[in-house]
Amino acid sequence: MSFEEIWFKIEKYAGETFRTKDGQEFTYTVQGDIFISDEPEQTISKNDFKKAYQSPDVDPGEMVKIVKGPAFVWSVLHDKRIA
Repeated sequence: MSFEEIWFKIEKYAGETFRTKDGQEFTYTVQGDIFISDEPEQTISKNDFKKAYQSPDVDPGEMVKIVKGPAFVWSVLHDKRIA
């Protein structure tokens, strides 16, 4: 699946509840190329999601080195609605 298809799904499921690997629930909105989580509010660029998507074997602990908001990025990319 291309990254653009993944981003389309991320936009489609905005507002639904997701969970981090540790079980923390969150929702998010998407404004253009910016992902905004609700709690804690954090903005993450589409480019960060793309970097993470191109590194599929990286876990959230290692992902902190390559993207902002690694727990959110990892959780969304690994959710069955998106993946």
